[in-house]
Amino acid sequence: MGLTSEMKLAVPWGHIAAKLWGSQQGPPVLCLHGWLDNANSFDRLIPLLPKDFHYVAMDFGGHGLSSHYSPGLPYYQQNFVIEVQRVVAALKWNRFSIMGHSFGGIVGGMYSCTFPKMVDKLILLDTFPFALDYKESENLLTYKRRMIEHMLQIEASQKPQRVLSPEEMLQGFLKNNSHVGEECARLLLQRGTTQVATGLVLSRDRRISLPEHSIDFISRDLFVPFIRKLQAHVLLIKAMQGFYNVRRENDADKEALNLATDILKSVLKEVGVRGSARLGVSRVLTQALVWTQV
Repeated sequence: MGLTSEMKLAVPWGHIAAKLWGSQQGPPVLCLHGWLDNANSFDRLIPLLPKDFHYVAMDFGGHGLSSHYSPGLPYYQQNFVIEVQRVVAALKWNRFSIMGHSFGGIVGGMYSCTFPKMVDKLILLDTFPFALDYKESENLLTYKRRMIEHMLQIEASQKPQRVLSPEEMLQGFLKNNSHVGEECARLLLQRGTTQVATGLVLSRDRRISLPEHSIDFISRDLFVPFIRKLQAHVLLIKAMQGFYNVRRENDADKEALNLATDILKSVLKEVGVRGSARLGVSRVLTQALVWTQV
């Protein structure tokens, strides 16, 4: 299933870019990428999924080919949830499925609880429907302060974008993202860089940095009532070597993973928690899209 078309949807600050696969007459699936990624995240996956669905992979604002937010407007998680609603309204979808990777799953989870009647199936790839900060609630205001300080610093800075050769850009990306292979790196850079006279620059907004500056962490007390709002069928696939939470230094700490999984199991009828290194992910996703999942 090849790429059928590119699309740009008008928004007050510019446009949201997206790429489409499959027939527009098929059941719609909105694909949401991870932090600092873009719609090309799904290039290798979607051709392996059922061809009678209509897949739309959007670039979040400040990512990929989408416009940057206007000066002074921060990148808060809630803004990305609003972007999803803008795209859905423009496409005139009344009910659809969401497939979200990492940060995209967090946005998709919040959207699914905010607009529960809109989402039929919620597929979470190496993520949870919310960012659960189960023991660091005192740090939540620290995250917000750092985000504000970072945004103001970037806005005041006159430092130009670094211009690199294609090979320098690729090697720098691989060095900073050792878990990503070269083929996937090239795909992300294809949509995440801009050609200038002397080389390439990153397309993303420089105000975007660490995800904890923008993510709306929620406490354990809020996690349960938020999950109860879900009406969508949920499939959760957890990578064997993925992130357990936002902060990489805590990857070995499975307490948050186990706590969130236990809550999901207790609130929902069942939740599929799979190791993507052991299973054919495309097979699992095919079942999730075609059959009824909890």
